[in-house]
Amino acid sequence: MRVSVLGLGYVGCVSAACLAGLGHEVIGVDVNQVKVDLVNDGKAPVVEERIGELIAEVVRAGALRATGDVREAITGSEVSLVCVGTPSEPNGSLCTTYLERVTEQIGAALADRSGRSGRHTVVFRSTMLPGTCLNLLVPILEKYVGGTSGVDFGVAVNPEFLREGTSVRDFYDPPKTVIGELDPVSGDAVAALYDGLPGEVFRVPVPVAEAIKYADNAFHGLKIGFANELGAVCQALGVDSHQVMDVFLADRKLNISPAYLRPGFAFGGSCLPKDLRSLVHAARRADVSVPILAHVLPSNSDHLQRAVKLVERTGKRRVGLFGLSFKPGTDDLRESPLVELAERLFGKGYDLRIYDANVSLSRLIGANREYIETRLPHLAQLMADSVDEVLEHAEVCLVGTRDPAVLSALPHGDGREIVDLIRLPDAEARRAEPGYMGLAW
Repeated sequence: MRVSVLGLGYVGCVSAACLAGLGHEVIGVDVNQVKVDLVNDGKAPVVEERIGELIAEVVRAGALRATGDVREAITGSEVSLVCVGTPSEPNGSLCTTYLERVTEQIGAALADRSGRSGRHTVVFRSTMLPGTCLNLLVPILEKYVGGTSGVDFGVAVNPEFLREGTSVRDFYDPPKTVIGELDPVSGDAVAALYDGLPGEVFRVPVPVAEAIKYADNAFHGLKIGFANELGAVCQALGVDSHQVMDVFLADRKLNISPAYLRPGFAFGGSCLPKDLRSLVHAARRADVSVPILAHVLPSNSDHLQRAVKLVERTGKRRVGLFGLSFKPGTDDLRESPLVELAERLFGKGYDLRIYDANVSLSRLIGANREYIETRLPHLAQLMADSVDEVLEHAEVCLVGTRDPAVLSALPHGDGREIVDLIRLPDAEARRAEPGYMGLAW
């Protein structure tokens, strides 16, 4: 394919050279004439493993050249990859100035290109927040082109997952390829660029592709911060942190796995809250600052409060809560977030009824009974014996369990509000129904 790459920084330079290495005919574009001249001389404008040899090779073969003229590049290509920078503003917000400027130039060039055979596809590879492409950049393109995206030209978002220092290696052996497609034809054009590369390909809506990059980077930062804080605590306690992490990383069932990484309700139970409190307390006694670990429980509490706010938003007072135990299939109520939720709603004066098939006051003993008597002494008058009893009472149904009896009885579109804390199996269909509210989806 004939490809133009706009922006010859790390991402653009590597993308241009590697695409040329795959056999595409690539034109690199940059406002910096020094970068343009370096590429045309077969030299890399960035310092990166293997990039110098690769650029020399593809320039020599005639597969890569560079220009400062956006119009020339767009006219001579079928697909454009936008790789300009999106730095932070002083207040932390995303700077889209360079994106907007290059999008205007692409749009103007596409307007001049009208009448040529073949639809041009504009692919945004720059990191940008969800909504940027569809709400900001597509309108700019349509204004300058005088046409309709998805019809007169294609649009896609294709985030990169290149690590500086190993970016050439990462390009040819990617962890995944993500294509946010405005329409299938646009997605096909992007997929063709990477044909033959390993790794799973995900073709998703444009905003999902924009968000994935942030999910990845936020988690990478969180992992590094977590490991460093834990290391500092271990050092203060006289423990070898690398030995600890060697064992931690060997657990591929719970630790390094999809476990606990699906948005849902707050966590609770007899282990996580108390162990986090103990670890943070030990760190403080050792005079070790652990801001990430110290804010996990406050973050969890804030997430629980989101459920309270969803109920408040309905303006209704009769609430039915399905589920009470900390974990489905148990009667363990210790530090259950659903108990905490019930307590908050009851304290705010809501008329509450609760059903949990696994919880019976007559069977509660020991720590369970003590916990309820302390935290929710009026539980007996709130508990119901059946799903139907709660449904007859409730204007708002709070769903915190996957009990089949509850799922099968939940109403559809009967005027009652459904606040979904677990992502119901039919959540996608329910999202189109009035009254349905997902906690984090």
